[in-house]
Amino acid sequence: MRGAGLLLAIAAGASALPIPAAETIVSREANVPNHASGEFDVKIVPVSGADETLGRMSIDKVYHGDLDATGTGQMMASRDDKTRTGVYVAIETVTGALKGRKGSFMLAHRGMMSPAGQDLDIVIVPSSGTGALAGIAGNLEIIIEGGKHNYVLRYTLPAG
Repeated sequence: MRGAGLLLAIAAGASALPIPAAETIVSREANVPNHASGEFDVKIVPVSGADETLGRMSIDKVYHGDLDATGTGQMMASRDDKTRTGVYVAIETVTGALKGRKGSFMLAHRGMMSPAGQDLDIVIVPSSGTGALAGIAGNLEIIIEGGKHNYVLRYTLPAG
């Protein structure tokens, strides 16, 4: 499958480029910037046929640390080994507790690879927060250190 290599490289966090801050819809005055960090485990399972141009995969994650949650989602990826280019997109729903606040939110992933390098952008989908995470905004950075998957979640939540 052509997309599997890119998916594993980018989605697993091979890119260490800084992630730009996401714009928030909720008033910034009511929000306090925060960050959460920890490790996560990920399982990627192909759901498309080997002959399909676009690789489709399901993802299952377990977040540890400040974010005690599970993530489930779907990814699509494509790669051209001749030109060393590729792309992946994914939607992930994260459900659990963020520093004790229970709820869920969605993440939108976009990763690109070219001979010039890789670019990975993962943002919290605006207005997707539920429960005690309603109004959450921000982004997620993936870092691989010593073969372990780590995350840094930069976020804001309404005061209260």
